[in-house]
Amino acid sequence: MYVVLSNFTESGRTDIKGTSERLNRLGPVGEKLGVKVVANAITMGQYDVVTIMEAPDDATIAKVIGTVLSRGYVTTQTMRGFTIEEFAQITSDL
Repeated sequence: MYVVLSNFTESGRTDIKGTSERLNRLGPVGEKLGVKVVANAITMGQYDVVTIMEAPDDATIAKVIGTVLSRGYVTTQTMRGFTIEEFAQITSDL
């Protein structure tokens, strides 16, 4: 699981009306590269958009994020997330 925190660039703010359409296109683009978009949320506060994705590995998510960044509408910060079950397994022998 990956949590992607995004902020609009000047281009993204200029074309704010296109945000929903761009987010709707993210799912099919991600699927072609092996990534599932679990959720998108437009947020208030430090970040403009929060996206949760599932990908098989870091390299695959990096391809999707690279594609997003190349369009110039957002900057991102991506964090690896663990489900509660994954975390329980990671910490089971502590």
